[in-house]
Amino acid sequence: MDLDNLPTMGFWRFAQQAPQELALIDPDGRRWTRGELLSECNKIVHGLRARGLGAGDAVAILMPNSAQNLAILLAALQAGFLVVPINWHLAPAEVAYILSDSGAKAFFCHTDSLAIAEGAIAESGFAAEMTFCLGDSPNTDSYQALLADQSEHMPLDRATGMVMFYTSGTTGKPKGVRRAIPQVDPDTAATRFTMLLMLFGIQPGDDNVHFCGSPLYHTAVANWTTSSLHLGHSVVMHERWDAEAMLRAIEQYRITTAHVVPTQLIRLTKLPEQTRAQYDVSTMRHMLHTAAPCPVEIKKTIIDWFGPCVYEYYASTEGGGTLVDTADWLRYPGTVGKPWPGADIKIFDDDGSELGVNQRGTIYMLMTELSRFEYRDDPAKTANGRIGDYFTAGDIGYLNSEGFLFLCDRKIDMIISGGANIYPAEIESVLIGHPQVVDCCVFGIPNEEWGEEIKAVVQLAPGAEEASLISHQLFDFCAEKLARMKCPKTFDVVKQMPRDPNGKLYKRRLRDPYWQSHDRLV
Repeated sequence: MDLDNLPTMGFWRFAQQAPQELALIDPDGRRWTRGELLSECNKIVHGLRARGLGAGDAVAILMPNSAQNLAILLAALQAGFLVVPINWHLAPAEVAYILSDSGAKAFFCHTDSLAIAEGAIAESGFAAEMTFCLGDSPNTDSYQALLADQSEHMPLDRATGMVMFYTSGTTGKPKGVRRAIPQVDPDTAATRFTMLLMLFGIQPGDDNVHFCGSPLYHTAVANWTTSSLHLGHSVVMHERWDAEAMLRAIEQYRITTAHVVPTQLIRLTKLPEQTRAQYDVSTMRHMLHTAAPCPVEIKKTIIDWFGPCVYEYYASTEGGGTLVDTADWLRYPGTVGKPWPGADIKIFDDDGSELGVNQRGTIYMLMTELSRFEYRDDPAKTANGRIGDYFTAGDIGYLNSEGFLFLCDRKIDMIISGGANIYPAEIESVLIGHPQVVDCCVFGIPNEEWGEEIKAVVQLAPGAEEASLISHQLFDFCAEKLARMKCPKTFDVVKQMPRDPNGKLYKRRLRDPYWQSHDRLV
């Protein structure tokens, strides 16, 4: 794609050209025109500048989905700020760490996250007067006060800002993924940022409506939502994701694009058939998903239901990646696609040697000028995940003879039992096909003879048989589709799997207790 010849777009430009057009329907159902959202965005810039912030300063956000959350993102991206979205499920100490590590000069929160914010402020020593709460807060300044008496006009000296997402911190403290800020104006930067959407065939225009049902603190969610606005699309935003609520929104607002993860696709397919049949989903043009391997049978069901509008891509907070449309996926079920233009994929073994066709190893992606990054203040971590100009997110996979990439699992999640490498994602994709299983997780636990054995944790559908009876059924179900060495040895049943609103599983909460007790014995 020729970046130099793209027509200049960007939310701010569209909002000035047609301020009366719909930009957003927020979680409360309020309809925001482009002009209203732009006014909110501009007031935030003026308010923060009046408090002493300038280009390069960091702004942290600990807020649920809202128009104001999105306006802060847009404000930062046109004022040269570094915006840091924070997961509002974190503990105060974790939020305090990110506040300190990012060097944030301003902190936005919400009454729903106020207790966490106040705990983080107390622990980090962050200035309460630079904390702006949306809603009532006796101990901080208010969002409303920051905007009071500020101009709604476009700020002067506009500069391109950047989002710095923090990695999940699977090992050690989370790290901010920081990229160099493009030395172009915000409108040009926004236009270039829409490139990924256009690779899928998504075009500019006000006849598109994007559905945002997951938290904006996730990289893909924020990127796809802001990019949709930069293409002149409107956005329908929910505070949290619900399967039937999404179907209802698709029909009511004639949604054309949506970004989901495999967990959400699974929950859609687990709805009763009569519920699924109630809603018209024919307006959907691009149902996009990423984040983890999607069970083949689940995706086939989604394609049969929604039609050939299902697209998948592979990327990470650090960059990417590959993409695949419905037709190519049906040719190679399970693939996450081929590298998009300008991208490249290589598979390396643990010694750094490149592997050949159908050989499983660690996936490395080419860093382009747009995707080049570093982990904030951690050159060792930055260097450890790289081979030349390629970096890894820690996933295992292989390339077939046609260059299509297949994911196996996260390297950290791989089970080594009796010297054999076993991939939990393969087992989970089988388990989730059982009619009484609505969610599942597979991991390794200590075994004196084999090193690790396979444990499965399942969440059952309402009215399912007792746990003591279901375990035998689940084992037999797996044994029909998997080698016996891959079948879980034991099954635990939980009422609710520990997932965040976007479907991300906190596997360590299930796995760590087994290893902690083992570590105390060895």
